[in-house]
Amino acid sequence: MSTSLITHGRIMDGTGNPWYFADILLDGDTITAVAPPGSISHERADVVIDATGKVVAPGFIDIQSHSILPLLIDGRSLSKITQGVTTEIMGEFWTPAPFGGNITDPWAIALVHRLNDDERAQWDETARNWTRFGDWLRDLEHHGVSVNIGSFVGGGTIREYGMGQMQGEPDADALAAMRRATAEAMEDGAFGVATALIYPPGSYASTAELTAVMEVVAAYNGVHITHMRNESMSILAALEETIQIASDSGVITEIYHLKATGSPSWHLMPAVIERITNARAQGLDIGADMYPYNGSGTSLISNANVPNWASEAGNLLQNLDNAAISQQMVEEMRAEAADPRNGIAPDKAEKIILAEFATPDLAARFKGKTLQEAADELHLDSHEAALWLLREDRSAIFSMSLGMSEDNLKMQFQQEWIKWGSDAGGVDPAWMAPRGLVHPRAYGTYPRIVGHYARDRGWMTMEDAIRKGTSAVASRLGLRDRGTLAPGMKADVIVFDPAAIIDHATYYDPHQLSTGVEHVWVNGEQVLANGTHTGAKPGTRVYGSGIR
Repeated sequence: MSTSLITHGRIMDGTGNPWYFADILLDGDTITAVAPPGSISHERADVVIDATGKVVAPGFIDIQSHSILPLLIDGRSLSKITQGVTTEIMGEFWTPAPFGGNITDPWAIALVHRLNDDERAQWDETARNWTRFGDWLRDLEHHGVSVNIGSFVGGGTIREYGMGQMQGEPDADALAAMRRATAEAMEDGAFGVATALIYPPGSYASTAELTAVMEVVAAYNGVHITHMRNESMSILAALEETIQIASDSGVITEIYHLKATGSPSWHLMPAVIERITNARAQGLDIGADMYPYNGSGTSLISNANVPNWASEAGNLLQNLDNAAISQQMVEEMRAEAADPRNGIAPDKAEKIILAEFATPDLAARFKGKTLQEAADELHLDSHEAALWLLREDRSAIFSMSLGMSEDNLKMQFQQEWIKWGSDAGGVDPAWMAPRGLVHPRAYGTYPRIVGHYARDRGWMTMEDAIRKGTSAVASRLGLRDRGTLAPGMKADVIVFDPAAIIDHATYYDPHQLSTGVEHVWVNGEQVLANGTHTGAKPGTRVYGSGIR
């Protein structure tokens, strides 16, 4: 293994402390020295990088990555590496392992299917052998990845393992199967269970069921990380459920992509922040992460508020094809939108961007249009149009919804317990652009935080921006050898230009790599040199506290 010396850099070491000048020596996969400038002989290194005028920092740890499918396509994770991400933690809602129990298709409940037929065929037989959670990550590591990889086990997957895609409370045997699958995943190195309580079948789980599962996670000192049951007008009730589960089970708790979505609910964010802060003051280990955008991204099924019951037993498409059932769905969607208690903005359809279709003809016709524009073209109301699109495309249709407040973003940024997560996969414009639009967070999350919000708008110091994406995440996950720059730590290191680092991706033109990150090392091997991916794949698995 090679040795790299980074000289004369401005060190932001991940702790949040003020920067200082130093040289850093990377020997193999470890940082072996952080010393005054000029004190380490160049002869000790195979590669010397002059970082004068640049910042040297730990690589970012993305606590909410959706790279499960992208890494099966391309292990380089180009859009993440060029942001300075060196570790990706996956698992929200769904993981392709463990396969077994009542799961009949390892891909069935994935929200967006980004594997084409050839890619799925390549992995399908392999995935059916992932009967243990660790089997998938082992095979992915052997396949070759540029980033370090780890994961929570998907809460929807655990639910499907015990109950299939059916609603209702689990009986004793089904709950025992779910708890057993959770324990096995924890022993295979899962960081905990990642629930997403708005998506079937995860949404079918009751508070009591979730508490029983999280008791297992707590026994392994793992984390319950959750997309709460509501992020709009009922966000406070959803937060109370989250806190109740934490209190009753003893599980460490993290809230995914904290936000109040839809303008009627924006005023609730101060109360949400106060409740979390008070819970922490009372000794509850709860925190949250977020991404730096005013728009979310998910399936059209979710963005259009298609009723959860319509997806029971995996029968959404069959229900869409049934005129009577489809009409019932439309009527419920209209009633929900008309009820002010649900916080659905009257202009929501005008803010939903249709992004990724499975059908080329529909993509050519509607990609980049809003749901309201599609509805007008189809001479339907927005609810009818959403179901028409889902029926015709035979897929979940990835979409984006511009529904958050910039003022709330600033308020959230400044909370000490906030961390960063992209809520996106690592992609390459060369193969992703032909498939459709993606949320700009896939390309720009970390440079946007550091460049736009810390440097340009002064919402926080650059040191704190780095802390919230490095040591804060490492501490939450129990990764004791990553997240800071110090001798003995793993050599996940980035060098960026503090004056130039910035994102370029937008909602309508997302396929643009960020710039300003010049060099990236993962486990001491350089994967980005002068802004260009080297093709190296030195990534390794990282494990949760329950690993056996």
